[in-house]
Amino acid sequence: MREKITTLMPAILFLFFVSSAFSQTKAGYNPHKVFDPNFDADGGTIYRSANGAPGPGYWQNRVDYKIAATLDTTTKTISGKVEIMYTNNSPNGLSYVWLQVEQNQLGSGSRGVLTSGNAPRKFYGGDSIISVEVEQNGVISRADYLVNDTRMQIRLPHPIHAKGGKLGIIIQYSFVVPPVGYGRTGWMYTKNGAIYDIAQWYPRMEVFDDINGWNNLPFLGAGEFYCEYGDFDYSVTVPSDQIVVGSGVLLNAKTVLTAKEMQRLAEARKSDKRVYIITPEEVGKPETRPTEKGMVTWHFEMKNARDAVWACSRAFIWDAARINLPSGKKSLAESVYPVESAADSSWGRSTEYVKGAIEIFSKDWYEYPYPAAINVAGPVGGMEYPGIVFCGWRMYRKVMWYVTAHELGHNWFPMIVGSNERANAWMDEGFNTFIDIYASDEFNHGEYAPKRDGEFDPQGRNPARDIVPYLLSPLSQPIISYADGIPGQYVHTLEYYKTALGLYMLREYVLGHKRFDYAFRTYIRNWAFKHPSPEDFFRTMNNAAGENLNWFWKEWFVKNYKLDQAVDSVRYVDGDPAKGALITIENKDQMVMPVTVEVKESNGKMGTINLPVEIWERSGVYTLRYNSTSPIDSVIVDPEKVLPDIDPANNVWAGE
Repeated sequence: MREKITTLMPAILFLFFVSSAFSQTKAGYNPHKVFDPNFDADGGTIYRSANGAPGPGYWQNRVDYKIAATLDTTTKTISGKVEIMYTNNSPNGLSYVWLQVEQNQLGSGSRGVLTSGNAPRKFYGGDSIISVEVEQNGVISRADYLVNDTRMQIRLPHPIHAKGGKLGIIIQYSFVVPPVGYGRTGWMYTKNGAIYDIAQWYPRMEVFDDINGWNNLPFLGAGEFYCEYGDFDYSVTVPSDQIVVGSGVLLNAKTVLTAKEMQRLAEARKSDKRVYIITPEEVGKPETRPTEKGMVTWHFEMKNARDAVWACSRAFIWDAARINLPSGKKSLAESVYPVESAADSSWGRSTEYVKGAIEIFSKDWYEYPYPAAINVAGPVGGMEYPGIVFCGWRMYRKVMWYVTAHELGHNWFPMIVGSNERANAWMDEGFNTFIDIYASDEFNHGEYAPKRDGEFDPQGRNPARDIVPYLLSPLSQPIISYADGIPGQYVHTLEYYKTALGLYMLREYVLGHKRFDYAFRTYIRNWAFKHPSPEDFFRTMNNAAGENLNWFWKEWFVKNYKLDQAVDSVRYVDGDPAKGALITIENKDQMVMPVTVEVKESNGKMGTINLPVEIWERSGVYTLRYNSTSPIDSVIVDPEKVLPDIDPANNVWAGE
């Protein structure tokens, strides 16, 4: 019997100490939930390394496009032919392929219409597919295809070989361009003519990757895009009075521009101030066009991009200026807008904003890779594409800067860092909102600073505390949610604001600028023109910053935990303030963060203690010894209010 008691003693003592430790943890906090050793514990693969970088076997497929389209401004119809060269770099043979036909979202029975609960006034029918052909091994044949909502499947006569096999696809199609208010493509009237913003204007390939295989989520409207990279050779035929701007380089400028306009463009490439290509007084006049009648074709080329779009109008004022990049290379900032938008408080400063934003983002994070950055005033209120953005024609003052910088910032996320917007909208909207914060601090010596979230927080209130009502809402949900599954009233709060706030707290409060910036730049550099997953981002930041941040990724991005730090009590060693104070703080809810404690003594002495997040690994209660010399008047946790604490009242202890 004595032997049995001796054997049981270690177990009894273990249970006693465990019980004692957890008796200190208030209900609502379990350290093993947030400090979870099983979070992201799968390790790396040959395709994606454990340190967050592409692995030695990383691959992605490639798509090159040749597109010829014609705009009929009378019927508002685009007719086109797209020739696609698809390269299968995967280790799998592919017996079928998927394409996106996103204009079908405007069809009366589309999933986008049925799930939105807000049917448009009129349906525009979507893509009319006239013919589909495939080319394999030099043989062209009619395709066996099926259109399902916004997706098209082509079933192939022969599989595309793995590791370099090719497939040619030729599609003839047409669609009606909807008017303003129907999405990311549209047209609107101005007094000098209609403006057309043309996107989602050709059938394009879905992404086949090592994570999901074919990424063929339907286009419902909120979730945006996931596209392969390749080269675009595209031609746009429009009435001769139209000015066209588009992604990439205009290849036939001598054909579609006048000698004066060519000269002005050359001047703009050397100027840090805007140069008019077409002045307000010249808008719509015959002398701005090389020919007065018929149709004219504008020919563009865009290299190593995931999309290409364009806009046109006879109503455009057009100005431009040089962009100076860190390497010494140059790009061109351009703006086109109607006379209704030409005030200096509005689009008159657009090119200045384009130039400033691109130069700041290039200096801070990664150099801009495209030959031009174009801002288009028109019917689409704010939408981004490689090398060109569509912004609302009515914008002015600080909103003009905020929206322009934000849409241009998308050239980094997701145009350079090619994440899956349809599944992980936060990886482009939130990352971009985050870099907007610092661009606004820098632009023109902070002319429009601070921007902690210009749309959600217009009054400049505390951004961390402003998000608390959302965190407490029964409708709140994790950042990592399908874009189309987020309630409309919370899209901005979750995808933009909460994501950006999380990165802001990491940079300003957890890691500091040097560690965060190095890690964030490493992520951009590693995944430029590639397809990262959320885990690739988390692992890159952990490894490059030298910090296990899995607790933060889980609580802020994967879960919807809440933070409630509190001061529980203050007592003195042997009852004497001169011998020191024992300050007990609590973590009362499931989210954790490092703790800053500010102490004020009655003799005027002040002290600040910075405690690491690891104090919460064992328990939600922690007692620190403070070397006081007089009675303590107050103790405050998070004195600068930089954290989203749901109960600020218990952050303060006042001396008795």
